[in-house]
Order: sequence, then structure tokens, then C-alpha cells
Amino acid sequence: MAGKEPLLSALKGGVLRLREGGGPCTDASPHLTSLCQLLESILRKGLRQPVWGFGKRDYWHWLEQLPTEDGGRPTPLAISIQKAGSCEKARTAQGRGRYFLRLALQGKVLAAAVRQLAQTPRLLEFYDPASSILGNEDLLEPFLSLLLVVTEMDFSLDLQVCITYETVPCRVLGMVLRYVDGRVFVTEVLPESQAEVDEVVLAGDILDEINGCSLRNAYSGQAGAVLQKLKGQPLSFCLLRWRWHDGEVYEPLLPYLKVLKEKEPHFQLQRSPRRRGEGEPRRLQGGRLLYNLRYLGRTSVGKYGGKEVLDWAIPAVLEGHWAAREVLFDVMEAEVLVQEKSSSKVLCRYPYPTISCVGRCMDSSNLFAFCVAASPESPDGSTFDCLVFASSSEQECEEIIKRIAAGFKHTEWFV
Repeated sequence: MAGKEPLLSALKGGVLRLREGGGPCTDASPHLTSLCQLLESILRKGLRQPVWGFGKRDYWHWLEQLPTEDGGRPTPLAISIQKAGSCEKARTAQGRGRYFLRLALQGKVLAAAVRQLAQTPRLLEFYDPASSILGNEDLLEPFLSLLLVVTEMDFSLDLQVCITYETVPCRVLGMVLRYVDGRVFVTEVLPESQAEVDEVVLAGDILDEINGCSLRNAYSGQAGAVLQKLKGQPLSFCLLRWRWHDGEVYEPLLPYLKVLKEKEPHFQLQRSPRRRGEGEPRRLQGGRLLYNLRYLGRTSVGKYGGKEVLDWAIPAVLEGHWAAREVLFDVMEAEVLVQEKSSSKVLCRYPYPTISCVGRCMDSSNLFAFCVAASPESPDGSTFDCLVFASSSEQECEEIIKRIAAGFKHTEWFV
């Protein structure tokens, strides 16, 4: 019977192609998009529209009415429906339905949703038996069989709707913006700016929110007005990335990017941050890229923490023959954080106002150090310690020094 329905035949082929890939199906799978499109077409086929034409009915409208509890406890299906329904980024029935499909594939609950629909006559009336698959008993059975096969497959999908970019308040963030049909696009990340240093934003990304303030349907200049009101406060941006997991442009953005290209012929999509260190790949933690360094030790330098002390403090640490420790080094918005690499235990953290200087060892291009106030509240005045680190390359060492130095400038609102 499935062979008489082209959508079911196509779905069967799509499921088989996904299974041939082996391992969990990810967003990079070339067959995932077509599978989701087929599922959506089947869920929409034969969907009856309201008689008086008030609003367009979509498959999400019956999904959100499915029973939500089993013996007083929410089921995995109910949890997926609740997540899709409460997602603030999904503003339409289509958006919530598509988000649910991804949640359902990952949570293995899509077959349960269709089975529950079949057991709820009130909701089954959403479909025309003559033209639908879900309302036709002969076609519903093979569709459920295919969904059970999908349920046995593992999916590892990115369910994050947007990327969060948090940064410190500063006079120049370094993002050039352009407004296209109510959307705020980043057209350029300026060299040596805070945005470039943070290595998150790419040209082509969309600013969706600033500190919870939505920029959907934004008027020209709205993002700048919001930033002006937030002057002196930490900033949190919600970004929509222009590039999908397969490296291609995220399909819903294509019409916007076409208009943007017409307005700015020289605009180019940015595939990666400009500033890249060499050596061992950095570790990703909480959405941040960390440096893999060796901590060589520390020494007291007395009551003067100027850069001149590095000339003798770094050799002093090296002569002490400390046991080097593998660490993760994070140059954050308002502080420097050092963690033990094996356990991620925090070894030390220093806000930029407590760092008096930073510099490199002239005799060894991959060594750098910075001085910190060891006793800032001492009645006799501060004393300073010098901490020494080894990086994997001269370029990475220079990059860290520049980022810490930039921290002095960009945290002036904290001082």
C-alpha cells in the first residue's frame, strides 16, 4: 500500500539512505534536510483548513493539543511539545512544528505522537481521509512502520536556536550593521576590535537580541539605540549564524542575503574569525575557545609591578625548576581564568584591574608572563607576583598578550 503513495515511497528511500551512513545522524548529514521536508509534507498532506478561513491550520495545531500526562507524570513526548511551544524564538506554528520535529527525532518520540493522534478522534478530524496519509487507515499503518524504523536510529542534532555572545561594555564593539527587511545583519567585524578579539561574531550573522531586547522587525538604527541605552553594562547578544552545519548558507537567510548583496556589492560572508592561533587545537568549553598552555610557576616581585620586572622575574621562575602544569587559559571579558587541564579545576582568576603588566620573554619567543597584585588590601600597599606561562607558538603567545592588553582598555567601565 505504501508503494501507491509517492511520499511514503520517498520517505522509505530517505530513511534507508540515512541508515547507510552508520553512526548517529547529525546536522552535517546530506540526507537529513530531505527527510525533514518529507516528514513535514506528510504531516501537512490533506490537512483540513477552517471553514471560514480564519488563520491557516498547520500540523503544530494538533500536536499542541495532544494529552500531556501519563499517570500524572509528563511523558517524553509531552516534554518535547512543551519545549517547542515555549521556545520564544519560534513565533509561528510552522516554526514550532519544525522545532518539534528536531526534538522528536532526537528524543525518539515522533512515532508516539502520530500513534496518539490516531487514538484521538477529535484531533484526527483535522485530516481529510480521502487526501491525507494520517487520516487514511491504509496509509497510516505503513507510515507508522517507517517512523518506528526512524525511532531505532540515533540522532545528534544541534537544538540550540541561537548562539549567545557575551562581552564587556566598551566604547567601540567593532561590528558594522546593515538593516535588511527588519533583520539586523553584521556586514563587517572591524580589525583589532573587541568583537574580533572575542572570536564569536562573523560577517553575515544576524543580531536577534541584545540583553533580551528583540531585534526582529527592527527599524533602521534600533540596535545602536539599544546599545546606547545599555552603555556601561555587560552585553549579551543572541546571534543567528549565517552558516549551517554543512558549511552552506542557512537556507531561510538566502532571500535576505541576496538583498544585502545588492545593497552592498562588496559584502562577503565570513567563514571563520580572523585571529587564529597555531599549535594544539584549542579546547571548547561553554562556547569559548581556551588556550592549551603550560604553567611554569610564579615568584614575588615586591611592591613594584611594572613591566621592567619581567626581565628578571621570568628567568627567576625558570631557574626555580617548578614542575610545569598543563592548564587551560581563558582570556575572558573582565578577567583571566586559569584551569587545570585534566580536571578543569580553577587554579586562579584575576580581574584586569589587578593585573599590572603583561609581556614576553625576549630570550624565548613562546614564553610570556603577567604581574598581579598579591595583596591589594594590605595596609602597607600592594605586593606583586609574576606568573609565567609557555605557549605552543610565538604567534599564540603574541595573541594572548594583545588580548590581555586589550582587556585593560575594554574593562574601563568595571574600574
